[in-house]
Amino acid sequence: MVRNGCKMNAATSSMIKEHLEKHDNIPLNIAVTGESGSGKSTFVNAIRGIKNSDVGAAPTGCKETTMEVTAYPHPNFPNVTFWDLPGIGTTRFPADKYLKHVKFERFDFFIIISAKRFTAYDVKLAQEIQKMKKKFYFVRSKIDEDILSEERSKNISAETTVTCVRNDCLNKEGIEAPQVFLVSSFDLHLYEFSLLHETLERELPAHKRNVLLLTMPNNTCEIIINKKKEAFQAKIKYKALLSALVAGVPVPGLSTTVDLGMMVSVVQEYVLGFGLDQPSLQRLANSTGVPYETLHAVIKSPLFLNLSVMLSSLNGEALIRKPVPAAETKSEKLSLLLLSVGVKEKGTKMLEKTCVFNSCL
Repeated sequence: MVRNGCKMNAATSSMIKEHLEKHDNIPLNIAVTGESGSGKSTFVNAIRGIKNSDVGAAPTGCKETTMEVTAYPHPNFPNVTFWDLPGIGTTRFPADKYLKHVKFERFDFFIIISAKRFTAYDVKLAQEIQKMKKKFYFVRSKIDEDILSEERSKNISAETTVTCVRNDCLNKEGIEAPQVFLVSSFDLHLYEFSLLHETLERELPAHKRNVLLLTMPNNTCEIIINKKKEAFQAKIKYKALLSALVAGVPVPGLSTTVDLGMMVSVVQEYVLGFGLDQPSLQRLANSTGVPYETLHAVIKSPLFLNLSVMLSSLNGEALIRKPVPAAETKSEKLSLLLLSVGVKEKGTKMLEKTCVFNSCL
């Protein structure tokens, strides 16, 4: 009976691990298109949390700089790819052959960007996308420039400008219930980027919503940060159950080894998801103009300040190359980690039930 129970535990833990790995690596392909000069490449960079001048950024310019379909993976989540598509309606890429040229079937949805009124090419593309049963979203870029221009030249309020731009930028003929999102790629936390994310999240298949969520810049709005927290908390029960099942296998040292590996993986996932690793903080510093040291100094969590030492001792690689106070012991650090993510609190009952189950075998 004990042997059968061990086999059952091993099989169940393998299924849980496979489920988590599959969930974490779901591909998401987002196409961003628009006419030359629309700001689509800047948008691709901004939504990935990098500046136009950073290494790996999509090239930008007033002329058509995107001559071929180009993939730009998210720096922290390579399973999520933003595709910078050539401008619509150019001589090289006529609208009637556009979708075939870009191999539209590989994309989950399209974002059509314009810096002015949407053109006949944009509308035609949207209609073709509808025919192919794909989703598309109109994004009006550079709204900050419009607001500043109207305020300076005509003393018109931002609210009035936003209303005028929204009413003017899209020819609704032939498009069913179009919605236009007004954004500034240099200030994603302003205007309607958060509304765009909410709409994408709502209309994506359920299994891809968290994939999109984790890629969203953390400096856009507090709602996104809270949603990330909820998404991570929802996975705690699986981690706790996996730990409990492995604990039921009578192999010396196995439970400790698995728990340590899982804790390292969990911490890395949280750090990357919230953009607290050194590269992410540096990109945030570059895009906001706030020094890296200032951003790092804001972090108050003792756990995070000791994170580099802990991970270095567990897997030989530090996430943050900065001297930190020595922590007490590895077990105490792991206890802090467990408490911080709620595994002990939320997983206790599940662990107890699993232990009872094992003792009955």
